[in-house]
Amino acid sequence: MKKILITGAGGFIGSHLTELCAARGYKVRAFVHYNANNHWGWLEHSPHKGKLEVVCGNIRDYDFVFNSMKGCDAVFHLAALIGIPYSYISPLAYIKTNVEGTYNVVQSAKELGVKNVIITSTSETYGTAQYVPIDEKHPAVGQSPYAASKIAADQIALSYYRAYGLPVKVARPFNTYGPRQSARAIIPTIATQILNGQSAIKLGNLKPTRDLTFVKDTAEGFLAVAACSALNGEAVNIGRNDEVSVGDLAALIAGALNKKVRITEDAQRVRARKSEVERLRCDNAKMTQATSWKPKYDLTRGLKETIGWIKKNLNLYKAEIYNV
Repeated sequence: MKKILITGAGGFIGSHLTELCAARGYKVRAFVHYNANNHWGWLEHSPHKGKLEVVCGNIRDYDFVFNSMKGCDAVFHLAALIGIPYSYISPLAYIKTNVEGTYNVVQSAKELGVKNVIITSTSETYGTAQYVPIDEKHPAVGQSPYAASKIAADQIALSYYRAYGLPVKVARPFNTYGPRQSARAIIPTIATQILNGQSAIKLGNLKPTRDLTFVKDTAEGFLAVAACSALNGEAVNIGRNDEVSVGDLAALIAGALNKKVRITEDAQRVRARKSEVERLRCDNAKMTQATSWKPKYDLTRGLKETIGWIKKNLNLYKAEIYNV
């Protein structure tokens, strides 16, 4: 890879991946969401800002995607709508952004002859685990409009490998966390409420389990996938093969902050029964056997770094408001 296009470069995972690529010496064209203020999201104050070529557009706009990809050897496609609760409110937005956006990427890559196309999936495509750990052969079950849109996007991308020989790989991270994550996610939700002095923490269902991967490990995973041609036409999990319940996670965060809290159920945070993904645990054997990637962060170390960042940037969060 000489020149890389990263879509969703101003977002949570995208900004970490963009900075990692810049630090490794790649020429990076960072595709961020167009806005009237020309704001580059999390890249706005990045120490690598001067190394980046930043373009502002919309992943739904085929012409812009095509033109942004010109001259690139590889593309990491991370631009997406990711909030599960909002997908219940506006499913069509997820279809247009996640499905049509992925079509724009793979079609442009096909037309331009891009040699390395990495599509970002999600563990939500598996739905509640039918067996654990979850490997890539697990059935796809769309339990939310968000998950359904990502299943569709994955299949469109893989069809371009089968039909046209486009060198597509589908990277499927399990629940990524770390600095810069939105309050939509569970760790910032818990930490910001505690740090704002609330002793009664509002959460949804406490029983579901998640396999949490620190964002720096996820970013390294993307580069490992990109470097492995044996994964062309394949989906591959990125996760730790571990799980923690939401309730136990809340206790860990409270303990790390030396706070005693009680948890109250907030009805608006509870998913519909058939839509709740009850259990996720990653089988990462395919990833660790095909590449040299291994996660470096355990949950204790990752939480310490994440909570430290949230403390320093608490002004960026509105803990009193449920962020759909």
